[in-house]
Amino acid sequence: MTPIRVSVVIASRGRPDALRLCLTALSQSRHPAFEVVVVTDAEGQAALASWGDRIRVRRCDEANIGRARNIGIEAAAGEVVAFLDDDALPEPGWLAALTAPFEDETVAAAGGFVRGPGHFGWQWRARAAFADGSCRDLVLESDAPIVLRGRLGRGIKTEGTNMAVRRGVLTAMGGFDPAYRFYLDETDLNLRLAAMGARTAIVPQAQVHHGYLASPRRRDDRVPRDLSDIGASLAVFLRRHGARLDGNARIEAERMAQKQRLLHHMQWGRIAPGDVGRLMASFEAGVSEGRLRPLERLVPLDEPPPAFSPLRDIGSALPSVWLSARPFTARAQMAEAVQIAGRGHVVTLLVLWPDARRHHIRFDPRGVWVQSGGLFGPSLPGDPAFRRWRFAERAAFEEARQRTHRDPEGARIDEMTPS
Repeated sequence: MTPIRVSVVIASRGRPDALRLCLTALSQSRHPAFEVVVVTDAEGQAALASWGDRIRVRRCDEANIGRARNIGIEAAAGEVVAFLDDDALPEPGWLAALTAPFEDETVAAAGGFVRGPGHFGWQWRARAAFADGSCRDLVLESDAPIVLRGRLGRGIKTEGTNMAVRRGVLTAMGGFDPAYRFYLDETDLNLRLAAMGARTAIVPQAQVHHGYLASPRRRDDRVPRDLSDIGASLAVFLRRHGARLDGNARIEAERMAQKQRLLHHMQWGRIAPGDVGRLMASFEAGVSEGRLRPLERLVPLDEPPPAFSPLRDIGSALPSVWLSARPFTARAQMAEAVQIAGRGHVVTLLVLWPDARRHHIRFDPRGVWVQSGGLFGPSLPGDPAFRRWRFAERAAFEEARQRTHRDPEGARIDEMTPS
């Protein structure tokens, strides 16, 4: 069977180092046929010089995630367009898992699960999105993909850093709404897909690690710098979808939630008391501006797709390699891991300390996944705080646990749970 051709669109602004790391991780993808489209500013363009014509680059100097993604959609040649943030690190099996459900021609979109930065805890899993901009968790019975259909006012949530949509569906519906410069842009798309009766696959095994890097809107410890875009996007969202709702009540609820968040940061000494009032004022200014912001009528994107330009030869994938080390051998093992990664293998180095510390995960810029933690410590949420292991047993256990995401064969999906 001919693999589905996929375009991965990354919108990046002001984070060239993160963009380079994201692309290095993405280049290890086990999908057999994908291209990369980066929409970025001048700083990002300069950072991509070494990639040459291996990726397609488009310029966007406007701080508008919806418009940047639309530029990427128009530059995409794949049948399916996947989206990834520049501060995300996709697992090697991510793209193959995320796009497997599109073999069913009735599937319009797909979304995966998102882990937090540096650890194995979850940021977002399966959720439903509603006409007031809120989301609620969905309980899935297993880790198998499941296809769901939304309805008017209730969409199937996909995260902007881990989602895919058929290009034809995206272009016909006008892509993302540029009225959302930041925040709720993908939720708006989810509600519009639901109104069309579209089917969305939730794919738990399609996983990315998502950071919270600094931006003009927040610090790297998630403390807000400005809330105006959140206020403005919520006001726009309610104008688009909340005609039957009490918009003022929804904004008041968000106002209280944001204030509680700021007070929490203040109590922990991350911001000063005066910052609370300043940041809340930015939220109010955003709401006022969003209530008056011009809303464009979305029209189909009619830019013809260019020729498909895969990142590497279609079908090329070398076996994954797993290395394990104790702290005193980690440096030597890391040097070996870097050499093996340089030959094109996906390499994971597991460093086990003689204690029960929690496990963390990082992606080294030289192309190596590094998991470190205690021999007796937990790695995934729900693991016991302490469990006795022999070194070889724990190494084999962690390899088996992660192989689905790192191994080219393990990333395939053979069966889907019907809706």
